[in-house]
Amino acid sequence: MKDDRAVKLSRRERQIMDIVYQRGSVSVADVHKDLPDPPSYSAVRALLRILEEKGYLTHRKSGRRYIYRPTQPRHLAGRSALKQIFQTFFDKSIEKTVMALVSDADLSDEELDRLSQLIEQAKKGDASS
Repeated sequence: MKDDRAVKLSRRERQIMDIVYQRGSVSVADVHKDLPDPPSYSAVRALLRILEEKGYLTHRKSGRRYIYRPTQPRHLAGRSALKQIFQTFFDKSIEKTVMALVSDADLSDEELDRLSQLIEQAKKGDASS
């Protein structure tokens, strides 16, 4: 099944997802408290419902409150988002994508060495390490 959810989040929805991933699970009050310049409580509740409808969140009832959790681990959501960005903004080019990431990063010598190792492993057909 193709995952079309990635990159289809508003700025506020991305902020909420960041809070959810940081906390693991949240109530509307948690999100409202942690959001910068938060909208009304009912607007936060509506945004959480929208994120649930989009498939990013699920909820359970705890007393009178809903507790929201992400539907997938952060690393899987990140891969999905990166795949969408790769396809949409970099013409499905690994080279263009990596160049954009590396050119804007302040990489340490250790990180550069690790990237070089990964490239060498990929050349040998063993990129799983």
